[in-house]
Amino acid sequence: MNKGELVQQVAKMTKLSQRQAREVVDATFDTIKKNTKKGTVQLAGFGTFAISRRKGRMGRNPRTGEAMKIAPSKTVRFKAGKEYKSML
Repeated sequence: MNKGELVQQVAKMTKLSQRQAREVVDATFDTIKKNTKKGTVQLAGFGTFAISRRKGRMGRNPRTGEAMKIAPSKTVRFKAGKEYKSML
């Protein structure tokens, strides 16, 4: 499912127009992104979004085999909630 299909499903389930549903979906995603920057976002029954930090390390360039330093970075982790897991 892509974003367009998600918007269609939301519009169908809520009886909103496609435009209104897109605004709702965009607002939801923006809110999750903004608040994940501040800390953990927990959505009961769905899951948790949290920032994870990766340490810097040494790696290899796959093309040349040369050793290279990989800088520390941040990424977002998602952990499915109990109800969501049980559906799978």
